[in-house]
Amino acid sequence: MSTPAKKKRFLKWVSLFSVVRGYNILLLALAQYFASIYILAPHIPTRKVLFDPNLFLLVLGSSLAIASGYIINNFYDSEKDLINRPNKTFLDNYISQRTKLSVYFILNFISVVCVSYVSFSLVLFFSGYIFFLWFYSHKLKKYPFIGNLTASILAVIPFFVVFVYYKNFDLVIFIHATFLFLIISIREMVKDLENLKGDFTQKYHTIPVVYGIKFSKFLISFLVGLTLIPILFLLFYDFNIGYMDYYFVLSFLLLLLMLLFLWKSTTRYQYILIHNLLKFILVAGVFSILLIDVDLLLNKLF
Repeated sequence: MSTPAKKKRFLKWVSLFSVVRGYNILLLALAQYFASIYILAPHIPTRKVLFDPNLFLLVLGSSLAIASGYIINNFYDSEKDLINRPNKTFLDNYISQRTKLSVYFILNFISVVCVSYVSFSLVLFFSGYIFFLWFYSHKLKKYPFIGNLTASILAVIPFFVVFVYYKNFDLVIFIHATFLFLIISIREMVKDLENLKGDFTQKYHTIPVVYGIKFSKFLISFLVGLTLIPILFLLFYDFNIGYMDYYFVLSFLLLLLMLLFLWKSTTRYQYILIHNLLKFILVAGVFSILLIDVDLLLNKLF
């Protein structure tokens, strides 16, 4: 194969990785495994969790479904993203819309096949999940409140699937999920501020477009205040979260700093910085799960 052909194929793979946001998919899979080991099934030996074929199929199935969701979202938002993210859109468009749709259907099919080996009920559940990922991208994301709420729920569902698999209904699980849901909701609202120009041009009825920037900032401030509730429960209730309490304290302090910066922000670049800070809180949250018991993984493995 000639060098230009190799370069073209390489760029297509990079483009596909960008479209499915491969870095997010890898982080999601890692988060599901960490949550399984430290939160959902701490009583099960780590080796057994890591090599559980059913868990692997659940994680793979949910990762592929989310990846397909990113593809269909990219498909419908191509014109808006050309305004908001011209450089990323240029890279994403290195592969054709037809190819994106083909990969979309293939990933969805493989996702359903994966979970079918676990149970038939999961086939129905994931089929519904895939439908709502499409419906969100096609319709719901264009409307205020319902679009933000749907996006946050869809982002939490992969963890819900693992939680149901282990049948762990402890209160601490719901409190962790509430904190995650609130952070994702805040991020979704910041994304609306970040994408205001494209949303307005393409007539997306997001909260900033319909109710204004000031109202969006008030709503984000309210959500930040709500995050204090699960944080206080996790810090002062008798939950075994180990050194992860430092993460929750740091997260709340960062959220307060974010609010100060948010109310002074007026440009898209400033909103991008806030968005990246929220991404940092989410990524740090994944690895802070290890702080619940720093010796747990080593003890169970060896």
